[in-house]
Parts: sequence; C-alpha cells; structure tokens
Amino acid sequence: MVFRNVIVCHMVPGSEETVGKVFGHYDQATRPQDLGVIGRILLSHHDLYLHVIERRQDPKISGQTRGLPAFQKIAEEIGPYVTPYPRYWKNPSDSVAKEFYRWLPEGAEPDAASPDGADGGSPGADRELTVIVGRFKPGAEPDVARIFAESDAGALPGTLGVTGRWLYSIDDVYVHLLEQEKAAAEATRQSHNDKPAFTKIMQDLAPFVGPYRPDAWHGPADSVATPFYRWVAPD
Repeated sequence: MVFRNVIVCHMVPGSEETVGKVFGHYDQATRPQDLGVIGRILLSHHDLYLHVIERRQDPKISGQTRGLPAFQKIAEEIGPYVTPYPRYWKNPSDSVAKEFYRWLPEGAEPDAASPDGADGGSPGADRELTVIVGRFKPGAEPDVARIFAESDAGALPGTLGVTGRWLYSIDDVYVHLLEQEKAAAEATRQSHNDKPAFTKIMQDLAPFVGPYRPDAWHGPADSVATPFYRWVAPD
C-alpha cells in the first residue's frame, strides 16, 4: 500500500497556478523518487493549502524522511503564498497532519507496496481519491475514530464503493482521504447523503467536525478540496 503524509498550511487564494509551477519545475529537475516519493497532490480549500505526499513505504521503516530534494529553494519560492497554519508552529514538521484513523477492506495489506495500486492503497485507473476538509474540535480524535470504526464495520463502505479511508488532524483542521471505486464515486457523490447510514454518521460527527467555512457551506460537496497539481514518479 502507498503511505501518505498530509501537509496543511495557509495559502493565498488564487495562487494555485504559481505554486503548482514551482513544484512542476522541481519535480522535473530533481528526482523525488530517489527519496522514496512516488507522487504528490496539491490541493486548495478556501485559504488552505494541502500537500499529499505519496511514498512506497512509511519513512519510519524506510528511513527516507526527506520528500523534497530542493526543499529550501521550494520553500523560498512559495513563501509569499504558503505560510504555516498551526498556532503552535515552530518548524516544518509542525505542518504535517497526524493520522489518527485508517480503514481498509478486509484482506488489504497495510504495509505492502504496489506500483499499480492493485492492493487497495493507491488509486489506480479504477479508483478515485477525494480529500475532504473540515473544522475540527481539538482533542476529538478518539471520538471521531470511534464513530468511523462503528460505521466502517457495517455495510456503508461497500455500498459507497470505499476502498480505503484515512483521517488526519492538525490544530483545528480535519482532513479525510477517501478512496473509492471510480464506477461508484460519481453515483455516491450524487446520492450518498440520502442514505440513512450516511445521515447518521454526519449527525454523530456534528459535535466534533463541521464545515471549514460555515458561511460558504451548502452541502457535503462544499467540503471537498480542489486539486491543482499532480505529479507521479515516471519510474
């Protein structure tokens, strides 16, 4: 399975193209794959910047903790647009969100690496990754993990074509990586909020997770971050 880190920062709205070009240049000019990085996705959500780094293996196992060969140059070039989010920020590692829950279908290998994504860890041609963002009640990780564990033990993941779920928190931000079968993803986007089981989990989560921008929220689709840059290692 592919291991993912999620970085969360503030970003100047409208700077997506500029930031994407910086990463595009350095991903071509350097070889992040030599450091174990096999892909990255940059997304925005209102004034948030989200950077999903994909690796073949957990850096704690591989020892390859660096993800950006030209980290300092990139940081300098995107500095006017991307700034730390957490109130407790002291160094770059404080921008990495903490994974506090994951769910994979029974039989999926959580530590296996597969270049084609066939093991349920990395989206292949038949899978789609959605990044959901919300405002989080600090310290609510055990409650939110329990709610999802109870739901994922039932039929809802299969009904919605879910092939993997990862939850992260950083300060008061909640990030939910949801992987689905592509054939089911569009249908579930249109109708999953009509399912009683989905309604229940939203009600159960309400004391702990809410819209990042309540004034701009009209439904679940307004919690989905927008990708603006994608890189996949060519080898």
